[in-house]
Amino acid sequence: MLKREDFTHERIDALVAEIRKHGSFEALSHEEREQNRKQFLSSLPEGEDLWVFGYGSLIWNPAFNYVDMKPVRMYGYHRSFCLHLTIGRGSAEHPGLMLALDRGGSCNGMAFRIKAEAVEAETRILWMREMISGAYIPHYGPLTAAGSVIKGLTFVINRQHQRYMQNLGMDRIADMLCNGSGPLGTCREYIENTIEHLQEIGVRDRYMARILRRMNQ
Repeated sequence: MLKREDFTHERIDALVAEIRKHGSFEALSHEEREQNRKQFLSSLPEGEDLWVFGYGSLIWNPAFNYVDMKPVRMYGYHRSFCLHLTIGRGSAEHPGLMLALDRGGSCNGMAFRIKAEAVEAETRILWMREMISGAYIPHYGPLTAAGSVIKGLTFVINRQHQRYMQNLGMDRIADMLCNGSGPLGTCREYIENTIEHLQEIGVRDRYMARILRRMNQ
C-alpha cells in the first residue's frame, strides 16, 4: 500500500535512478511536474473544493487526504490495460500493465472531495503519484453521480507516450498481468483488488472480469 509519506522528491529520484539501472526510462523533472500541476490548477475556479476521480488503485489506496467520497460515472473514457509497467507492480525482469483511461465509452469509479484549503498540498501528492513519467494527462470533466453532475480531475492516458500500448489482445493482457511484479507487489493483486473494490460499490466491470477469467484458465 502506498502512503503519502512515500511521495517526496528524494524517493522519486531514488525510484527513477533504480529503474534506469536496467534501461532507459522517460521521467518528468520535478520542475516539469510542478509546472504541469500549476498550469492545471490555474484553470480551476478559485477557492472551490476539488473532486478527484479514481478508476483503479485510487479507489482502494488513494494516499491523499479527502473529506467525502461517492460512486460516480465518467463518460467519454473507459478502463483499459494499456500502460506498460516497469515500476510499482512491474519491473525490467517482470514487466506488467497498469490501467489507464482511454478514449471512448464510459467508466464507473469513485470520486473523492478535497477541501479547497487542502488542494495545494494534496495535488502535490497526486502529481508525484500519477505524473512521474508523463504517461498520463490531467483531465477536468463532468462526473455523473445519482442523477447530478459534478466536475472533477482524473488522469487519462497520453497516447503519444512510449509506454502506451494499443490494441492488446486479451491473451497478451492476461499473460502480462500473470507475470508482472515489482516492489509494490504483483499485477494479479492489482486487478483482484480493483475488481473487489468495484464490486463493493456495486460495479461489475465486464472487461476486468473477462481478463481475470483468462488469467485463471
